Amino acid sequence: MKKRNYLLDSEDRGGGNGFSVIADFDGSEEQLMDIEVGDTLPVLPLRNMVLFPGVFMPVSLGRLSSLKLAREAEKKNSYIAVVCQKKADTEYPGLEDLHRIGTVAKIVRTLEMPDQTTTVILQGSKRMELQELTASEPYLKARVKLLDEILPDKNDREFQALLEACKDLTVRYLRTSDYPQESSFAIRNINNPMFLVDFICTNLPLKKDEKIELLQIGALRERTYRLLEILNREVQLAEIKESIQMRAREDIDQQQREYFLQQQIKTIQDELGGSGQEQEIEEMRAKAEKMKWSEDIKKTFLKEVDKLERTHSQSPDYSVQLNYLQTMLSLPWGVYTADNLNLKSAERTLNKDHYGLEKVKERILEHLAVLKLKGDMKSPIICLYGPPGVGKTSLGRSIAAALKRKYIRMSLGGVHDEAEIRGHRKTYIGAMPGRIIKSLIKAGSSNPVFILDEIDKVSADRQGDPSSALLEVLDPEQNTTFHDNFLDVDYDLSKVMFIATANNLNTIPGPLLDRMELIEVSGYITEEKIEIARRHLIPKELEANGMKKNDIKFSKAAIEAIIENYTRESGVRELEKKIGKILRKSARQYATDGYFERTDIKPEDLYAFLGAPEYTRDKYQGNEYAGVVTGLAWTAVGGEILFVETSLSRGKGGRLTLTGNLGDVMKESAMLALEYIKAHASTLDIDEAIFDHWNIHIHVPEGAIPKDGPSAGITMATSLASALTQRKVKANLAMTGEITLRGKVLPVGGIKEKILAAKRAGIKEIILCEENRKNIEEIQEMYLKGLSFHYVKDIQEVFALALTDEKVADAIDFSIPQEKTEKKEE
Repeated sequence: MKKRNYLLDSEDRGGGNGFSVIADFDGSEEQLMDIEVGDTLPVLPLRNMVLFPGVFMPVSLGRLSSLKLAREAEKKNSYIAVVCQKKADTEYPGLEDLHRIGTVAKIVRTLEMPDQTTTVILQGSKRMELQELTASEPYLKARVKLLDEILPDKNDREFQALLEACKDLTVRYLRTSDYPQESSFAIRNINNPMFLVDFICTNLPLKKDEKIELLQIGALRERTYRLLEILNREVQLAEIKESIQMRAREDIDQQQREYFLQQQIKTIQDELGGSGQEQEIEEMRAKAEKMKWSEDIKKTFLKEVDKLERTHSQSPDYSVQLNYLQTMLSLPWGVYTADNLNLKSAERTLNKDHYGLEKVKERILEHLAVLKLKGDMKSPIICLYGPPGVGKTSLGRSIAAALKRKYIRMSLGGVHDEAEIRGHRKTYIGAMPGRIIKSLIKAGSSNPVFILDEIDKVSADRQGDPSSALLEVLDPEQNTTFHDNFLDVDYDLSKVMFIATANNLNTIPGPLLDRMELIEVSGYITEEKIEIARRHLIPKELEANGMKKNDIKFSKAAIEAIIENYTRESGVRELEKKIGKILRKSARQYATDGYFERTDIKPEDLYAFLGAPEYTRDKYQGNEYAGVVTGLAWTAVGGEILFVETSLSRGKGGRLTLTGNLGDVMKESAMLALEYIKAHASTLDIDEAIFDHWNIHIHVPEGAIPKDGPSAGITMATSLASALTQRKVKANLAMTGEITLRGKVLPVGGIKEKILAAKRAGIKEIILCEENRKNIEEIQEMYLKGLSFHYVKDIQEVFALALTDEKVADAIDFSIPQEKTEKKEE
């Protein structure tokens, strides 16, 4: 060896920032590896350090055995085996705790450090492999086997290119790290290929397992290839890290710049008489003194203001806290609008906006009357339920106008998050109060009329059940202390008049339904629809289509024709659309020709505007046939008449057939009626043999429309009795009622709609259950004109009223012909 130079960096022993040893070796690989050692060598185990051949490396010694080994080896100038432990925390390693591949080295120098530790400088010479341990005291000794290095040809250009690439990558890595500039200079000036590769392997902060892997590779070319792969990865990671640090530094610089500017603004504001933040806080405190708060709420507010004052304006918590305090100040605490306690004026307002709906108007006027007498009371929780288009939502606006209160509408259709009602806790980023509180802020008073629209459409999911949150809102005993999560203080909702609307009560949870007063808003009858069209819909559509009040007029017959032939609904939405269609066609004709061709719309004009009639109403068809009886039915779009037809045909066994898309309840009514007639055949003078030799078929026309319910029970029984006796049914008669197996007639619902359907169809007499008399008494006299009613308790009374003594023409002969039998001869 010609020259050895080494330099120890006292601050870093064996890896870290800066090379431990800056060395130069000017000689051949053969000189370095041409050493003679015995079969057995002392073993120096290292923690997380790997020594490569030809490289100087400082090592701090801590074990007593290692110190003893170092002193003897230095004194004798002998070689030692340097290996790395598999686990750094193993204090007394055995053969299984050591990596088998290591390096034969000499101790060049021993240094006593200022911190009372001992550091030795090792120079690696040649790779070796541990065979077996021969001694463990006073230090480890082992038999070793020297390993040969496979060196590339000196004229190998590809290997030279590999070395240059390793040099360049190492220098790039050093530039992006905190290594001193001398490190790059040292790398550039190492000329020996093997020493260059092993020097980079030793001093770069690679993983221990990767260093062991590199040491195990015997061929220098392959070791250089593997080192190049590792260097590529480390350089990319270092450059990414440097880029991230640069961006972070730029962000910090920007924040510092903004901070200094804010501080300058604050200083200027202080000179001018206080910062904007301080002024805002003082304004809040002044407003708090004027608020109608209880002592607890005022104390909570001032505590939160103090918290805001202590929070830095650049902190994210500042905007959250400020938003909370502004919400508290925006709420109408103790602010109420004066109610209109003039009952006659309120009644006029309700009647002006809505025709009919007597029960709802009556309930509102009752509330006003009690309020006038008592002076203060909790507002009712009302639920208006009924089919679409009957004016449930618009009724809320009329109620607000009648009471002269603020009006709020909140649609609950599709709401599935509990936070929509109760709000979020203010600790969350972007927290807001619930829609109840936000609506009250918008209204500006604590006693508005609050419409909870489509309460039956509320749904629950993993985010909570809003219908359960509404229990507190809609309970007069609880809503005096409504707790919103965002406010975190109680708010009084007892003065709010909540009006919920729903189409179907079955989807509303029972506890929620129990808290509300249920008022049914049933479908309008034709007469009511005519009045609604004349008073509200036609003026509204004339204005919407740019026409004056007297430009187009509708006769009463034309309106009725539109309702009967072009709409089928409970409400008036479709009627409004048809009126709008007529007016749009008139507007087009006026815009084209300059005049209205038809200024007075009559029934015969409807075809030109609306085309062919879309629906037809059933009309009474006479009583010329036995077994055909007129019944009354209720549908979601109003009352209808229906016909029950019974026919007989000869056949064995007396089979009963039911057709007409009937539901289970209606089928059971038919079977009940037949069984009753079989049991009482003698009272109707029916031969019991008929049931064995004749098949019975009951049909309800319009088979495509599903029909169900018990109200056709007496109609089916009368139809069967008429067919089996061939007696005519009384003319212009209809009936409705449920039948029992004992022949009792039970009451049914939808009486008002059924009565009006019978009147439209030309019916004169109606048979009802005695218990339905009260329903008839509730209907206005004008709708009952021209009708007579028969109230019954038993089906026999129905037969007496409905069946005449006159037989139909071509009556069936039920006599059983004698069967001819022939005896066969045996």
